[in-house]
Amino acid sequence: MNNALFPMLSLTEVRVLGVLVEKQYTVPDTYPLTLNTLVSGCNQKSNRSPVMSVSQTDVLEAIENLKQMSLVSESCGGRVVRYAHHIERELKLPRQSIALLTMLMLRGPQTGGELRIHCERLHKFADISSVEAFLEELTGESKGRSWVIKLPRKPGSRENRWMHLLSGVPEKDQLNQLSVMVGTNTVAIYNEFDALKSEVIRLQAEVAELRKAVDFLLTQQTNQPAVHEDHSNK
Repeated sequence: MNNALFPMLSLTEVRVLGVLVEKQYTVPDTYPLTLNTLVSGCNQKSNRSPVMSVSQTDVLEAIENLKQMSLVSESCGGRVVRYAHHIERELKLPRQSIALLTMLMLRGPQTGGELRIHCERLHKFADISSVEAFLEELTGESKGRSWVIKLPRKPGSRENRWMHLLSGVPEKDQLNQLSVMVGTNTVAIYNEFDALKSEVIRLQAEVAELRKAVDFLLTQQTNQPAVHEDHSNK
């Protein structure tokens, strides 16, 4: 799947996909995941930025959208529906790159050093230069595909932070904000942008469904035979 045609993922879709990849490597005995396990992983308070509170309905909606993109599939095992990801197959990326993307999806923008530490359970990188080499490949400069972006360096910082592009490319002004804000403020800006896009996608889907309903009602009304009143006995 070329990311030029890759649809923007909502915040919940990013979280669901990230949790599926993470749990595949950290708790392989429970993978593929049940819905309850997946919801718990999405709402996990540790190793997550931002911390979320999503319902089963939210997660099921995200799963349906990801299934349409062939990024997630479901299977039945032990009378329980389970869910698995196919991000490596669809994005055609090596495990090292998927590990980096997963940590960016679950923890937000990070430096190469932070990513090396956080990726340890998914893939152990030899050093920071190895991490940055895979990140540079993910920018798409050599293959024409961009899955991450290097953020402008914060004043006084030695390292650049990196951000995934699965939810689209931020505007220049947003990149500048990300470069000067720190801590939770940075995460808030990034996730506010992502959440707004998710809301737009949801509203577009609702409008499409309403249009279908109106078209159906109009068709039914057009095809309904006319009723003529009988005045013969008047």
